[in-house]
Amino acid sequence: MNIDSLTIRMATDEDAPALRRLAEVDSTVPLRGRVMVAELDGSCLAAISLESGEVTANPFKHTAAIVSHLRMRRYQVMRQGGDVAPARSLLRRLAPIPTR
Repeated sequence: MNIDSLTIRMATDEDAPALRRLAEVDSTVPLRGRVMVAELDGSCLAAISLESGEVTANPFKHTAAIVSHLRMRRYQVMRQGGDVAPARSLLRRLAPIPTR
């Protein structure tokens, strides 16, 4: 498996069938909310929820390195404040800190 051609991107509505198939193969429920997918040669091999960090991956492929890349990319997005936190967390970050 040539990981150099790996594509990591945000899932769109068009990815819903692929995410359902991936969850079925992995015996999990499909990920919901904001999801990042890892594709290799046009095939979705793994996905990660930005909110929970939950991962779904094809257990019949060598996906350990791919999942590692997904986790690293999720961490980068979260650290950049990529608008993935719940609304109340965002409000806490935007609210001024009270002074005494």
